Amino acid sequence: MKNNLQPGSESPGTVLISGAGAGLGEAMARRFAAAGWQVIVADLAEDRARAVADSLGERGHALVMDVTDEQAWKEAAAMVSKRFGSLEVLINNAGVAVGGTLEDTSIDDWRWVMDIDLIGVVLGCKAFAPLMRQQGRGHIVNVASFAGFAAAPGINAYGTAKAAVIAMSEMLRAELHEAGVAVSALCPAFVPTRLTETMRAPDESYNRRVERWMERSGVKAEHVAEVVYKAIERPRFMLLTHGNTRWAWRIRRWFPEYYFRMLMRKAPKMK
Repeated sequence: MKNNLQPGSESPGTVLISGAGAGLGEAMARRFAAAGWQVIVADLAEDRARAVADSLGERGHALVMDVTDEQAWKEAAAMVSKRFGSLEVLINNAGVAVGGTLEDTSIDDWRWVMDIDLIGVVLGCKAFAPLMRQQGRGHIVNVASFAGFAAAPGINAYGTAKAAVIAMSEMLRAELHEAGVAVSALCPAFVPTRLTETMRAPDESYNRRVERWMERSGVKAEHVAEVVYKAIERPRFMLLTHGNTRWAWRIRRWFPEYYFRMLMRKAPKMK
């Protein structure tokens, strides 16, 4: 784990964002830095982490780490405590995508997406929840996805990982409530990012379809970052960033059978 962390000047607090070298993570890093926060830009890719951190000036601090490495998280927590004294916000954003039905998706791909998208989030929470509990304050934002409650066909492994993130976050919220620590689950739908660069799927049609939906979504990474920032100012649990996902979430909770019939009418036909 490499870093260039240095204590900064007075600020609203310190935020650590995993996967902040690009996409949603980068947008969130820029939003917090613009508001005067000290921003720890954590990413597996050193060049991306340092490029984003450097572009934030004295507010940016690069941290090169693998979110699936438990020891790296422990070192990160110790380092943050020593150099910054506290961590006000943790955003577990790093993630990957897998397309395909349950039958199409290999066990290796299941393990890959679970290790990064779920266990990586769990490790981040386990590393920093004790510090926030001791502080008596803090906010953890776990990046899930609309896929985590959409129950759509063709994204079985990815949707399962994100659903687990939502469920874990709900329980963690209850566990940390009395300690004064807030927890949120961010569930964006399609946003133009570099997600398809590492996406695993049975064939290229999945990647092309996702890229097309990203382009047509009308929601940019900066919009998602603003939703997160406002949730830090006024905490709430479920963070939905796309208008159509808000009503879909409510319909699925209140009228599950109707939601399923609606989903089957719109979902791509599975072979």
